[in-house]
Amino acid sequence: MALFTRKYKNGKAASVPRGAGSCVAGTKSEKLATKTETEKARIKVLGSGCAKCRLVEEATKAALEQLGLDEQVGHVTDFVQIASYGVMSTPALVVNGKVVSSAKLLKVEEIVKILKAAME
Repeated sequence: MALFTRKYKNGKAASVPRGAGSCVAGTKSEKLATKTETEKARIKVLGSGCAKCRLVEEATKAALEQLGLDEQVGHVTDFVQIASYGVMSTPALVVNGKVVSSAKLLKVEEIVKILKAAME
């Protein structure tokens, strides 16, 4: 296929090396470490990594700080995993494996209430 080959000055075509021009950052081991940390987290933000998702993640961290809890906040960006939670609109917040909010930009005060109720 002509789309996947490069032509050099000598006229010969060469295939594009695997991974050339890749825009994905990080090594495989870094991705696995991040995935493991996210899987272990009791509190997760589900979303593509857009501005709203990042705001919910920051608000969640602030709420945890207010409550004096030392919890990690995971961020799930894989749409297959997000769909496995039954979430179709993001950002979503998951606490202890249960979706507590979906398709809503939560404020710190709202997250504090949610976390208090979930920790009881």
